[in-house]
Amino acid sequence: MRTLTTLTGNSQKLDGGAMFGNAPKALWQRWMTPDELNRIDLGCRALLVQEETRNILIETGIGAFFSPDLKERFGVQEDRHVLLDSLAAVGLSDADIDIVVLTHLHFDHAGGLLAAWEEGQPARLLFPNAQFITGRRQWLRACQPHARDRASYVPELLELLEGSGRLQLIDETEHCELLGADWRLHWSDGHTPGQLLPEVAMPDGPVVFPGDLIPGAPWVHLPITMGYDRFPEGLIEEKEALLADLFSRNGRLVFTHDPATAMGRISRDEKGRYSVQQATEQVCQLTD
Repeated sequence: MRTLTTLTGNSQKLDGGAMFGNAPKALWQRWMTPDELNRIDLGCRALLVQEETRNILIETGIGAFFSPDLKERFGVQEDRHVLLDSLAAVGLSDADIDIVVLTHLHFDHAGGLLAAWEEGQPARLLFPNAQFITGRRQWLRACQPHARDRASYVPELLELLEGSGRLQLIDETEHCELLGADWRLHWSDGHTPGQLLPEVAMPDGPVVFPGDLIPGAPWVHLPITMGYDRFPEGLIEEKEALLADLFSRNGRLVFTHDPATAMGRISRDEKGRYSVQQATEQVCQLTD
């Protein structure tokens, strides 16, 4: 038996133009309404996969590790660590998680591994009993970042992960022994090198957590990319391949940054345009 539950983490407000890359505001504001500073609301959603003998968490969101000045700069809205509240709502704590799968190591996807900021206190790693899984090439990128994405990584977090003795770096294969045969791994370089996209088998079609390849429902449209993507043309090709595969298998996506839509099934019209159907808002739960 397997149960999938989407979990809400800390939310952000970021510049809409940066989030929609070369798409004009006249287009993207149809999907997300900007505030007076041109910022749009964004979520940081995780996926909890509960199997018979273990709890697996995909991503941890941005968390609350930022100091007050950085919290304001990056538009983090809450002071508390919201993901811990969401875990508590389903009867769990961070100590109950056996495996954390990290699509990549940018702070808005892995920052929730850290405890909330306290003045004068060093960074502290949560999830004391978990194995941490991420891609090997993404780890190398994080340890030796490009000037373009250096600010996206948290050196203290990398040191804590390596020092934990519980970090597993995965080469780009389709399966991971620790996760098991019912899990499939997809890989993407368009947003950041070696981004890991886990797929979970379910009876009515697979569920994929696409990270920043497809961060929300509007980004299902093939031409839409983010200004943060390192290789937008390659990302579009990766996105098209994943969507075609999922459509053929009646698959669904979990959206990490969409503030309203947690999960949706992929549809394609007669012109080959992809969209999200059977969308579920906020917390969504599936059981096989």
